[in-house]
Amino acid sequence: MGKEIESPQEQSSYTVEQLVAVNPFNPEILPDLENHVNEQVTSQTYSLEANLCLLRLYQFEPERMNTHIVAQILVKALMAMPTPDFSLCLFLIPERVQMEEQFKALIVLSHYLETGRFQQFWDEAAKNRHIFEAVPGFEQAIQAYASHLLSLSYQKVPRSVLAEAVNMDGASLEKFIEQQVTNSGWIVEKEDGSIVLPQNEFNHPELKKNTGENVPLEHIARIFPILG
Repeated sequence: MGKEIESPQEQSSYTVEQLVAVNPFNPEILPDLENHVNEQVTSQTYSLEANLCLLRLYQFEPERMNTHIVAQILVKALMAMPTPDFSLCLFLIPERVQMEEQFKALIVLSHYLETGRFQQFWDEAAKNRHIFEAVPGFEQAIQAYASHLLSLSYQKVPRSVLAEAVNMDGASLEKFIEQQVTNSGWIVEKEDGSIVLPQNEFNHPELKKNTGENVPLEHIARIFPILG
């Protein structure tokens, strides 16, 4: 037997996370979830599970869908790159809604981020600034993702490539680099100003652990009788 649906008075004593856990398919929690999206934007927090729950409820209550809220959810999902959150959210949004201009722009921007085409991303984002300007921390989140992607691809990145990826130049770029030197272990080459990035198993494949080397000897000993 399923859980009973609580009254609005009972629901008011729950946090959003508890509402999602207790009654994820109860349409009465829809306003709470919408308010929670606005709270995520203003407080610069993020709750994927609550946002997915809201999008699922919109599927059952399409006439109550708030496309402004949906756009905010997708923007927050973009900010969570490199997680697959954007695709998870998009899967729950009807195709007819995806064909609206703001959502078509967000889908294009997602593609640019996934493929590391940062110059195209920033150019397209500038054309759709009205979608992002009310979401604090958007540029910083994308710049953090760009830095992460560069660290997986480069051992040493030219300053011009970094500037294009994070959409910065001049004093703002210098301040960004200084912060990364302090917090992330970047090193600035004195000769040409390029950035030496910390070693990892992606930009230094030789660091990648060979799982074959870690097979215990007793496991190998068990294989030989089978082979024989």
